[in-house]
Amino acid sequence: MSADVDLLKRRAAERAVELVESGMIVGLGSGSTAKHALERLAEFIQTGRLRDVRGVPTSRRIEQEAQALGIPLIDLDDVVEIDLTIDGADEVDPDLNLIKGGGGALLREKIVAQISRREVIVIDDSKLSPKLGTRWHLPVEVVPFGWRTQLRYLESLGAKVTLREVEGALFHTDQGNLILDCDFGAIENPKSLATLIKARAGIVEHGLFLSMATEVIVASAGGIRRITRGG
Repeated sequence: MSADVDLLKRRAAERAVELVESGMIVGLGSGSTAKHALERLAEFIQTGRLRDVRGVPTSRRIEQEAQALGIPLIDLDDVVEIDLTIDGADEVDPDLNLIKGGGGALLREKIVAQISRREVIVIDDSKLSPKLGTRWHLPVEVVPFGWRTQLRYLESLGAKVTLREVEGALFHTDQGNLILDCDFGAIENPKSLATLIKARAGIVEHGLFLSMATEVIVASAGGIRRITRGG
């Protein structure tokens, strides 16, 4: 990642944290952009600008980073509703549908997103896309048992499928599952594809986040803009 892109992400993340108010329960997204939000949130808590804020992390790594920064955390099982979640995305279409899961935390991210009143996505403008699948492959989380049968099923839906590895070793999610990265090309009907994928036993979750983002904060060389669904 270039220094310029990282700076853009930091600016957008800092803008998102300005939406947090004292007393809120905040979903803490994963990924490089969300890490910038963590740092800003910790700064506001330490300086007293924000009080009684508690975070719900979307991955073990984010949980550890939040603890190291002194952000108070709350267990998801003790939460009825999350006021605001700040997260990143790998790709965003004009309807604010997303592909997420490049970091492998898509299952926990989706669990947190679905009980959030506001899901604020922070990206740089390279993540904007005319159609999902144009710029990013779709991650699909599967249980290890029989994973090749899921690969063949996804291929039957038209995908070129790659089992995710990191430094020559199989990548495992926080739940111990595997990730199949699926190149469908431009996805013409994300809702239909999501239904087909989730109909298969052994597939835990997919990275299509449809109608979940309430707003997207986009950083570009020309500045920062905020896009709301229907806006």
